Amino acid sequence: MPAPALKIDRLSKRYGSVVALDGISFEVAPGELFGFVGSNGAGKTTTMRIVLGVLAADSGAVRFGGEPVTHATRTRIGYMPEERGLYPKMRVLDQLVYLAELHGLDNTRAHQAAEGWIERLGLRERRRDEVQKLSLGNQQRVQLAAALVHDPAVLVLDEPFSGLDPIAVDVMSEVLREKAATGVPVVFSSHQLDLVERLCDRVGIIQKGRVVACGTVAELTSAALLVVSAPDAPCGWAGQLAGVRVVADEPGRTVLELDPGVDDQRVLAAALATGVVREFRWRRPSLAELFRNVVTGSGE
Repeated sequence: MPAPALKIDRLSKRYGSVVALDGISFEVAPGELFGFVGSNGAGKTTTMRIVLGVLAADSGAVRFGGEPVTHATRTRIGYMPEERGLYPKMRVLDQLVYLAELHGLDNTRAHQAAEGWIERLGLRERRRDEVQKLSLGNQQRVQLAAALVHDPAVLVLDEPFSGLDPIAVDVMSEVLREKAATGVPVVFSSHQLDLVERLCDRVGIIQKGRVVACGTVAELTSAALLVVSAPDAPCGWAGQLAGVRVVADEPGRTVLELDPGVDDQRVLAAALATGVVREFRWRRPSLAELFRNVVTGSGE
């Protein structure tokens, strides 16, 4: 029997005149790491809260394995909120055991699972500490352990890498890869687009409650950019060229996107007309460049 997928199907949500979600749809396959990115207020957290049942959608559905998500299904979801959802005066081990038991594990299995994740996430020396006495990075590790301690069938993580040092980022990345390798669909939001680009199988970009781009990083960044370094060129020198759009314009260096059929030699001639050209090359855009392009409405 194939492993189940998590499907977000045409979710809509309004708050009075404000449209939070506008028919948003995407799917996270079994064993897939899906990066969910967008500006603040784009609708990421609202989507995740609807998946968890914290909010109700005005229309649309959330499905897991082809079936509507119910309360029983949600007990199998590991959720990591952007805002800490831990009891600050409770000790780390006690808290994880308690949360595991809430998800149906007996006391023995809950202790085993809690101790396992404490060890895995480098929290052994802090296991008896109150959460409020931990650094923000260690609190984030405990929050991840809370999402994993009941061996979830789905992982939904809201800004899981926020506040982590590079070593902790590596640990969390490895854990998410391991969970995905077992067939668990993993969806997480992040503003760290270089990390999303490196880690995720697919990426969805949300803007104003709508998914405006979705695919693998290779698919999303397939349109090559032309980099031109002309030290004497005035600002905006390429802006009047037909079929050419300026992606970035810094003193002496311009990044351009050309419409299909536009001859790059025409661009080179225009650059040479301003003086010396030290660099003229094609490259693929980064996910961060694509994101800026999409969310500012300057490209499709």
